[in-house]
Amino acid sequence: MSKVLLLNGSPHAGGCTARALQEVAAALEKEGIETETIHFGGDDIRGCIACGYCAEHGACVFHDKVNETAPKFEQADGLIIGSPVYYGSPAGTALAFLDRLFFSTGFSKQMKVGAAVVS
Repeated sequence: MSKVLLLNGSPHAGGCTARALQEVAAALEKEGIETETIHFGGDDIRGCIACGYCAEHGACVFHDKVNETAPKFEQADGLIIGSPVYYGSPAGTALAFLDRLFFSTGFSKQMKVGAAVVS
């Protein structure tokens, strides 16, 4: 494994979730694995509207951090998702981001390693 993408879905850029992801990144980098952290939790991320635009154009109709992250996700060997837990579920922005990221990308996600960090 050579690169892992860490996604921070917390609205607090320097909060507990960010700190946990920093610890994970440090452990991975100690093992020679490149990491990149993307914070989107404070962004205005819309949910998927199932319009089908991505199937025709290869990108989501909403031009935001989801489309910016998609090529990085394709190149990464692993994905670690960080989010606070609100009312027994990840933050709403994190869910919307992931729904659109997974649905709008046409490449195979098989054999990509995944994990979650919650606070």
